[in-house]
Amino acid sequence: MGIVLKQSLKNTLFIYLGFVFGGINTLVLYTRFLEDEYYGLVTYLLATSNILMPLIALGIHHTIVKFFSSYFTKADKDKFLSSVLFLPLLVAIPMGFLGNLFYEQIGNYLSEENPIIKEYTFVIYLVAFTCAYFEVFHAWAKVHFQTVFGNILKELYNRVAVMILLFAVYFEWITKAEFIYYLTGAYFIRMLLMMFYAFKLYFPKFTFSRPDNFNEVLRFSLYIILAGSAGAIILDIDKFMIPGKESLEKAAYYSVAVFIGSFIEAPSRAMLNILQPLTSKTLNEDNHKEVASLYKKSSINLLLISGLFFVLINANIGQLFSLLPEEYAGGALVVFMISLLKMYNGFLGNNGAIINNSKYYKVTLPFSLIMAFSVYFLNKLFYYELDMGTDGLALATLIVIFFANTGKIFFVKRKFSMTPFTNKSFLMIFIITALYVTFNFWDFPIENIYLFKFPIHPIINIILKSILIAFIYIFLVIKFNISTEITNIVKRFYK
Repeated sequence: MGIVLKQSLKNTLFIYLGFVFGGINTLVLYTRFLEDEYYGLVTYLLATSNILMPLIALGIHHTIVKFFSSYFTKADKDKFLSSVLFLPLLVAIPMGFLGNLFYEQIGNYLSEENPIIKEYTFVIYLVAFTCAYFEVFHAWAKVHFQTVFGNILKELYNRVAVMILLFAVYFEWITKAEFIYYLTGAYFIRMLLMMFYAFKLYFPKFTFSRPDNFNEVLRFSLYIILAGSAGAIILDIDKFMIPGKESLEKAAYYSVAVFIGSFIEAPSRAMLNILQPLTSKTLNEDNHKEVASLYKKSSINLLLISGLFFVLINANIGQLFSLLPEEYAGGALVVFMISLLKMYNGFLGNNGAIINNSKYYKVTLPFSLIMAFSVYFLNKLFYYELDMGTDGLALATLIVIFFANTGKIFFVKRKFSMTPFTNKSFLMIFIITALYVTFNFWDFPIENIYLFKFPIHPIINIILKSILIAFIYIFLVIKFNISTEITNIVKRFYK
């Protein structure tokens, strides 16, 4: 776990730095510098491009991670990279041509409830294309176990670019419409930076020769593109569906709650950046003992870290929403459900990487398709028919992903005879639950102390409460030695 923890800590640092910028953008700048309609428009365009991206990428970013470590000579590696690098163009070029040909019809369909969408429909394709090739080159770097630079571009670059552009809107250097165009340009720059870095790490000798297992590579890509497209639907269908019933402003309000709830997934994203190629490598080497070790260690460490942020966020959510404009408040239940889901995803560790990079990868397709159809119909039921609002969208996502991920735990147990559980897993769950119940409905009652005759400011309350929770949480983690890796890090830091 040495290289995993080393790069995970760096990635976590930059991811949370990105979340800081993203939090300032989402909770302060977007809500004050950009009209709610334009904020909702940006949310819709990016969510829709995320749904389209896996189709354009053709699953090549997953294909590179799975197969690269199975080639041992430079000639074979060059054949492999040469044969897969340009495959996304087979989808992107025809899609761009058809999109241009039927632009009027597509624009009219998407903008039926919100006419402003039509003018920016082309942005969906451009952002999806740049994100697809960014992921391809990011995977290129991952297989060389260099994940930090790509992670900076993925998690931090966009947030900084958005902040700069929002201030440009505020100072009237650009218009709100130009904000979207400049943001699209920022995605192109990010793609090019990732491409240059990937080529710097490894520049192949391009050839028209194909690797011997090229048919297997194509079959894997076909399965993964379908599974990836279904997975993207699960994650972003809710933001896509809101403008079909309500105004774009509602999408903006929902995205704020989702952003807050997603804050705890940073450690998972950081660790999986390096765990994916490591898992693929150990599976290609048929080293199941190491795979099982990575599985258990990643599970308990991610549960530990994400559990802390789960408690911190939900214990302070009322105070946090009091700092936002009134129309954004009211998403506490969405935050709870999304954060609970993200914590559970962390608890699974590298479960998904084990399945995707093994000979059983084909099972991801039925899993993903069932999840996609389920989340769509549950969204229709909760959001449109039962009129549960955005709480219904979050509930649909929680139900579908919870049951699907639980199914994946049983699948890995059956096929690999391994689980993510350790003797400390349930103790960790008990600690998280106890602290959540204890602090969720309690705030510092400083206004009742005679030396302080004024109500405490929400920010001060959040800081004091978070310090107390973190102190108790870390004390219990060290006391019961929940994670050897975390305990050693804390002891080194203390010394």
